[in-house]
Amino acid sequence: MWQERIIIDPNILVGKPVVKGTRLSVEFVVDLLAQGWTREDILGNYPGLVEEDIRACLSYASELLKAEKIYPLAS
Repeated sequence: MWQERIIIDPNILVGKPVVKGTRLSVEFVVDLLAQGWTREDILGNYPGLVEEDIRACLSYASELLKAEKIYPLAS
């Protein structure tokens, strides 16, 4: 689902994943949510975004976290 709305282009924000058609990074949108912004706050302040863009940002972040592997250091 996120693949339709999130792009990675080395010419936009040095390759950070962004919402397609904007210069708003996934990181920025997730940070706003972490700071307590509501979806309505984000959509009201960034009219280029729609609800599906916010969900795509969260889906992208979730997929990255699921793929993350942590290996304990040998002592």
